[in-house]
Amino acid sequence: MSSQFDPLSNHLNLQNIQTIEKLNLPIIQKHHIRILLHCLAILNSISTDNSYEENLLRQWCNIESRKFNDQQFSDLFYEQLALTAKKLNLFSQKIGKDIKDLDIEDLVLLVKESTGNHLN
Repeated sequence: MSSQFDPLSNHLNLQNIQTIEKLNLPIIQKHHIRILLHCLAILNSISTDNSYEENLLRQWCNIESRKFNDQQFSDLFYEQLALTAKKLNLFSQKIGKDIKDLDIEDLVLLVKESTGNHLN
């Protein structure tokens, strides 16, 4: 399943990374956007239709964490991705988009809302 995920496809590519770097945001918010973009790419790689299944997410985390031979890491990794998936899903519903259609501008809005800095 991890072979389906190409970190330089769709969401995570040099152009998107450069776009994030050019944003007039604090470094921590840029980092948050990069992490959300990465999580979004993972979720999109394992999703069926316009949602992901928790068992597929758990399976993906287990496969990826085998590299470290650490079940605690796998559990924490899954927990963090599952929480992020819920956050992204709720946000996408709030703005009327499918989670697969979220883009950098949407993630900027999400990050600004979570830190209390709403867009003008």
